Amino acid sequence: MTLRLFRVDDRLVHGQVVIGWGRPLATRFIVLVDNGVCESDWEQDLYRMAVPNDVQLIFANVAEAAAHMVEWVADPRPGMLLTADLATMAALHDAVPALIRRINLGGLHHRPGRVERLRYIYLGEAEEALLRRLRRDGAEISAQDLPTTPAVDLEALLR
Repeated sequence: MTLRLFRVDDRLVHGQVVIGWGRPLATRFIVLVDNGVCESDWEQDLYRMAVPNDVQLIFANVAEAAAHMVEWVADPRPGMLLTADLATMAALHDAVPALIRRINLGGLHHRPGRVERLRYIYLGEAEEALLRRLRRDGAEISAQDLPTTPAVDLEALLR
């Protein structure tokens, strides 16, 4: 599988993703799955500015991503897939559960109703329930901001 990282990060494409994860994983393409960004040319232009010229940035909505997942997994180039929220990642996992086996929580920041679990992970009750369901459905879930820091598994995260 050449999609090496399935990451939930509400900032989507930023330095931590491009440099912190992209370089160690030798990323050649990034799939950004977000229904809103998919319809916004100016947001796409902003995200393109954050990605090196030799890395392809693909924008897709949930339905398009589900339809192309087999193609992206078979792509010989190393890649990563990003969503801004758990609901989007869950929708993709539900559509193609055999292809999304590990989910990285990389940045879910403070919002009303969320509780701090790690300095970069805040979760509400509905999000915690969604994570538990994803785990029951076969996904391995851990939080890890950078590949150089230890991963925190879901059980430890929700204690």
